[in-house]
Amino acid sequence: MLAIKPYRRAHAVEYARRWALSRNALFTAFDALGGDCTNFVSQCLFAGCCVMNGTPTFGWYYRAPGDYAPAWTGVVYLHQFLTTNMDVGPVGIEIPPESAEMGDVIQLARADGTYYHSLLVSGMRDGIPLVCAHDNDALDRPLDSYTYDTARAIHITGVRVRIPGGACCYQGMLSGTSIFPDADSAAMLSCTGVGADPADDEPSDPEASDEEVVQTQDVPRDELPPDFALPQRTETDELRAAPGS
Repeated sequence: MLAIKPYRRAHAVEYARRWALSRNALFTAFDALGGDCTNFVSQCLFAGCCVMNGTPTFGWYYRAPGDYAPAWTGVVYLHQFLTTNMDVGPVGIEIPPESAEMGDVIQLARADGTYYHSLLVSGMRDGIPLVCAHDNDALDRPLDSYTYDTARAIHITGVRVRIPGGACCYQGMLSGTSIFPDADSAAMLSCTGVGADPADDEPSDPEASDEEVVQTQDVPRDELPPDFALPQRTETDELRAAPGS
């Protein structure tokens, strides 16, 4: 049976800010392999949901170098997965960038409609989204400092999981020590053991449906401290255009 649990925006944003200017050795860095931006955004999403979709070709997962889904690293494929996913993993809807919240995804496109860059929303300043990204690494960079022709945002509405759920990946990922906790550390790394409300992960009464999906309460809008100062670094406005960035 499937259930929908909240997407933990604060976890996604904390991970994004921790690794925006460096690389987590738990994952392949794709900088020289077409671009690392969507790989980084996928890591942030995973930090906020701790659920992958292992469906061959059409899922969303990273297991090891050379063993990952196209949606994990590809701009267009990530959008397709998030907005059409009916199985386990994060679920999203396309919205205007100005409506994005912390933990949502923004993607940039050229004039011909080709989407080429993925960003993770880390905050807002004066109505402008701030983003973290790889490829021209960015930490809390204003979206309006980029040069692009059009943009779209993907609002993450929740995370589908199978009941019973597994242990949480979050602390191991954030510290750069592991992706999947082993049995001995599962209790310590439990998502309900790192400041989450256990009630958030408990499904309500099942609703009748063919998919047997259990809806939980609305996804909470986590608030972070208002510390969104830009890093002291110089960045160009021209993004390195790469097919898989």
